[in-house]
Amino acid sequence: MKTKTTVLIAITFIGTLVSCKSTFNATETLRVEENRNAIYQEIISNPVQFTNFISEARKNEEAKKILMKGHMEQMESENMKMMMEKNPDMKEKMQSHMKKMMDKNPEMMQKMQKMQSKMLEKMMENEKGRKMLMEKIHNNEMMKKEMKKRMKKMMDENPDMMEKMMQKKKKKMEDKK
Repeated sequence: MKTKTTVLIAITFIGTLVSCKSTFNATETLRVEENRNAIYQEIISNPVQFTNFISEARKNEEAKKILMKGHMEQMESENMKMMMEKNPDMKEKMQSHMKKMMDKNPEMMQKMQKMQSKMLEKMMENEKGRKMLMEKIHNNEMMKKEMKKRMKKMMDENPDMMEKMMQKKKKKMEDKK
């Protein structure tokens, strides 16, 4: 009789534990800024959790777009430039990695080129953007080489353009005299 009572108590106890499951609601938890910040800090302070988080984010199209946008903003920021200048190995690795990715995925290369073209068009729309672009090109050897390549290609494809540019240069020289 004592064994049956013990078994019944154990079954009741286990049943009670199972029925009293946690009612965690992520949306409600994240609404409170303090909770949200604590969760973010917990995720980023643990490399394994952070890696898992990034992995999950890469499975979602919208999250991938946000990650890519953040990555591009980081790449354009002054902080990244300073970090690259201090760590040339990192810069070389990133460039090598980008080249490999582009070689493996021609579609990505096309998207990147389209994005760069759009950025260039936007910069060329106003005087400030044009000046900034020219400064960037002037200060970056890789960009200078790329620009020279593009100009040569454009000239080869459009000889009339070359003739017009030569006429403009000639006129400027004459105006200076």
